[in-house]
Amino acid sequence: MSTYTVTAAPLSTDALSRLLISVLGDLAKEIANVRDEITIEVSQNHYLKLMECLRDHPEIQCDQLIDLCGVDYSEYEGRRAFECRFAAVIHLLSVRLNHRVRVRVMCDADDFPRLNSVTHLWSSVSWFEREAFDLYGIVFEGHEDLRRILTDYGFIGHPFRKDFPLSGYVEMRYDADRKRVVYEPVSIEPRENTPRIVREENYGGLH
Repeated sequence: MSTYTVTAAPLSTDALSRLLISVLGDLAKEIANVRDEITIEVSQNHYLKLMECLRDHPEIQCDQLIDLCGVDYSEYEGRRAFECRFAAVIHLLSVRLNHRVRVRVMCDADDFPRLNSVTHLWSSVSWFEREAFDLYGIVFEGHEDLRRILTDYGFIGHPFRKDFPLSGYVEMRYDADRKRVVYEPVSIEPRENTPRIVREENYGGLH
């Protein structure tokens, strides 16, 4: 069984930022420290090499991958700041050195977003990559079992994309006569709800 010695006093985020800049060099596009949280921006070409460095460098040692999720920036107000529509965001933890970092990598193509899988570095990412593939359509090359994990195998589209309709494309139900799940056209009519605002008299001190 592995044992870990946790540093009692971790590096400050400023000190960790300086260390990451020194270690990663040109592998990182940007290293930002906002609200005491470090985010590393990396291009698709340098993604694997940077992740290997974050795991293996003796002064960083991000031995645990906590989460990976997809992001669709198509309707984001600051979209112009991003080169492409889709991204993956990864949260890493160093148990030994007691620090965390976030990594964001943009997918180069909007029509067929692809990234390298990091399952060979952290086995815990397998289901996370499958989830990002299922919900956003991001293909993780090198993943040995990349298939849907939350939706049905016959599901059409990727439901967390911003252009996916809220009502979906089909309805599904269990048919007792045929003893199986069947797909049918959507019967819900699109509608727009306008919230009713109720305020007390003289709300805000105005008369």
